[in-house]
Amino acid sequence: MAYELYYWDGIQGRGEFVRLALEDAGVPYVDIARGAKKDGQGTSAMLKIINSKIEPHIPFAPPFLKDGELIVSHVANILQYLGPKLGLAPKDDGLRYVAHGLQLTITDMVAEVHDTHHPIATSLYYEDQKDAAKARSKDFIENRVPKFIGYFERVLKQNPHGDTQIIGDAITYVDLSIFQVVEGLHYAFPRAMKKFSKQYPRVAALHDAVIERPAIAAYVDSDRRLPFNESGIFRHYPELDQDA
Repeated sequence: MAYELYYWDGIQGRGEFVRLALEDAGVPYVDIARGAKKDGQGTSAMLKIINSKIEPHIPFAPPFLKDGELIVSHVANILQYLGPKLGLAPKDDGLRYVAHGLQLTITDMVAEVHDTHHPIATSLYYEDQKDAAKARSKDFIENRVPKFIGYFERVLKQNPHGDTQIIGDAITYVDLSIFQVVEGLHYAFPRAMKKFSKQYPRVAALHDAVIERPAIAAYVDSDRRLPFNESGIFRHYPELDQDA
C-alpha cells in the first residue's frame, strides 16, 4: 500500500522534507492534494481528517502521513517513523535519537526562516509587516544563519565516521533535510549566501552530494518538484536580502 502524504498544494513548504525522503527511497506514495487537484478533492480530504469529530488521533495541521490506518504528524516525527523503513536512519537505536534531535533543530531553523517574512503574525500579509520583516531578516542573516549552519558544520566535522554525512556512516533523512534548507536559503537570500560554500564547506559539500544522488537528481529535475515561490516558507523578497 502506498504512503499518503497530506500537505497544501502549490508550495514545497514543510511537506518537501518528507517528499525528499520518499523520493530518495523510491517508494510509492500519493501526494494527496496534488494527486486529486483536478477535482478539488485532495485538499478537502486533508481538511476532512483534520476537522474530523470521530477520528481518535487527528493531526493539528499538515503535513501528516497515512500508513494504512496510522496517521503520523509533524515533519520530524514523520521522518523518525519513515527513516528506518526507508533505509534513511542510523541502524543504532541511540543514534536514531541523535538524528531526531538534529531534525528537531532543523525544525527550529525552519520556523525562524518563516518568521523572516512573517515576524508579527501569520494572519497578516507580508506587506503589513515589512518593516519588522526587514529587521528580523537582518538578524536572521547576521546571527541565526551562522548559529544554525555553523552548528551543522561542526557536527559534520566531529562525526567519527567522516564528514560526508552528518550522523553515522551513511546518508540519512537529516542530510536530505539539510539539503532542502540550503536550497531554500539560496533561493530566499541569494546575496547573503554568495560566500556560503567558503564559510560552510562541509555543509555545502553535503548539499552537493545529496543533489548527486540519482533519485534526488531525477526528482529535482521533474515536475513533481514544485519551484520555490512567495507562498511557501522560503520566500525571496529582495528588500529582505543583504550582502554577506
